[in-house]
Amino acid sequence: MTSRSIAPDRLQRTMVRENYYDATKYPVGNPYEDIGAVINSIIADIKSRQPVSDLNDGGKPGAVIYIPPGDYRLVTQVVIDVSFLKIMGSGHGFTSSSIRFNTPASELEHWHEVWPGGSRILVDLSPEATDGEAAGAAFYVKRTGSPRISSVEFADFCIDGLHFADDGSGQDDPENTYKNGKTGILVGSANDSFRITGMGLIYLEHGVTVHDADALAIDNNFIAECGNCIELKGMGQASRITNNFVGAGYRGHSIYAENYGGILVSSNNIFPRGASSVYFSGVVRSSVTGNRFHSFYPGMLVFADNCCENLVSSNHFLRDREPWAPMQKYDNGLDDLFGLLRIDGSNNSVIANHISETLDTQYIRPLGVKPVIINLVSGSGNYIANNHIVATTETSQINDAPNSACFSTQVGALLSTDNLKPLEVTSVLVQDGSVRNTVLDSGNDEQVVIDRSVNAFRGTPSFNAVVSNP
Repeated sequence: MTSRSIAPDRLQRTMVRENYYDATKYPVGNPYEDIGAVINSIIADIKSRQPVSDLNDGGKPGAVIYIPPGDYRLVTQVVIDVSFLKIMGSGHGFTSSSIRFNTPASELEHWHEVWPGGSRILVDLSPEATDGEAAGAAFYVKRTGSPRISSVEFADFCIDGLHFADDGSGQDDPENTYKNGKTGILVGSANDSFRITGMGLIYLEHGVTVHDADALAIDNNFIAECGNCIELKGMGQASRITNNFVGAGYRGHSIYAENYGGILVSSNNIFPRGASSVYFSGVVRSSVTGNRFHSFYPGMLVFADNCCENLVSSNHFLRDREPWAPMQKYDNGLDDLFGLLRIDGSNNSVIANHISETLDTQYIRPLGVKPVIINLVSGSGNYIANNHIVATTETSQINDAPNSACFSTQVGALLSTDNLKPLEVTSVLVQDGSVRNTVLDSGNDEQVVIDRSVNAFRGTPSFNAVVSNP
């Protein structure tokens, strides 16, 4: 890394304006070799120029750091401990690395591009497993004291973890382990009004991890091919995850939250390889509405550890089998008795969702069982109503050629609706010990397993005869 010193007066003139910094024009460090060191130097400059907390009803307006399109290696972790800071680029630059690493080298020679682009940060950290959560974070936000750090924004650039690593499991391809100890953005302390928008995050073990958030917005991002994509930890409230493209690996969660209240998860398109699409632990009074969820495994939506008073409505859930040969050997370890939707908690509403399961019977586990769609494990006062469950089976049409195009294979499988036959399922299972729950029009008498002496049930009307057209 090269470093240049410059007089303070000239340093000020190199900026477009006082609180706007272009990372490629800042005269300290080399952003192409280590943009982390450059951004840390900029943050230090912001703090030195904004030392007074109350000056003419202001004093610390923060700043913008701009990252133009290009590739920038990050060797030094960026540590953010100032409010009102926006780091932004001019393009999220996402393109699939999973397809790239599962494509023969002879084909890659003819590709137009093989790496993500845009304003791209290449994370060159090498954390050890024993170093702790923060060690592998490209951007680490943390500040103690009062008030909570506020209004830090990340917008319109790419954070690329580059490669996954051998995890000792004996897999023949380390690029499919989803393990490397790297995190794109880690917020480690209580925070208020953070914004993560228009970002591209790829090949990170953890995409975005936020502790103790209040009024967090994660909007319009492309966070995929990460071990875990979005994780809300600690405790928090009044946050939203909306309009994102998200897709974790088979070992992790696409959207995870614990001990939060008032989360809005809406209008997201969740890709199919995550161990779960949404996993809530101890989450209350939150909404999951208007999303499109796709999964290759059971456990698409999980409410664990007494989730209460949540609304799940107007979502589309699709479960089918992985059609792309390179990824067929991986799964999340759950069988079909676990449930596509699994609920542990009370007074939740699961209303007016469309749930599709299309699965060749030879892939049902354990073999021969009826897959469970909605599994109410425990709780009372839950309201499950007017869910349309479409369960079908067909012989899988899978292209086993290793270089079969991922896009055409997956889209072809998704669009296939010919030769479908009904698949026997348990549409709703209310397990023993769950009482005072209501299940309406979410399966007929044979499809719903429920103790009617302690729960309320109305079955979906069945067709008792085949009606022929005249």
